[in-house]
Amino acid sequence: MFTNKKDNMDSNKNSVKINFVEPNTKIVGEIESKSDFRIDGVLEGKINTSGRVVIGNEGSVKGDIQCAYADIMGSFNGKLSVDGLLTIKSDGVVEGEITIGKLAVESGATLNSQCTMKTVSVKSIVEEDEETQSEKIA
Repeated sequence: MFTNKKDNMDSNKNSVKINFVEPNTKIVGEIESKSDFRIDGVLEGKINTSGRVVIGNEGSVKGDIQCAYADIMGSFNGKLSVDGLLTIKSDGVVEGEITIGKLAVESGATLNSQCTMKTVSVKSIVEEDEETQSEKIA
């Protein structure tokens, strides 16, 4: 019945904010944000976000995207850089140049891209054992 105003304010601060580009909307330009984006309209330009980018079934992006994660159900043409997982759904079309951490492509999706996977620096167990042994000797 009664709510604590402070609790409501704290929950709003922690909730994820999502920006929408609705169908029948066209944006030309650059977008920079820390929030997630869902594009169901048309975007020509650049998006730079530390969040997730979702291109919906009706969405189309021509340009550059730099983001943490991406889900493509519509079409993308340009340069795409995803730090984490890029998921291309069955109706998705990706063309251009992509740099990704991980890739998931559903059956039926179209991927016509030059694809580069980011390398993860993994230290060998053998190297680690050798360093440990030399520390014990010293």
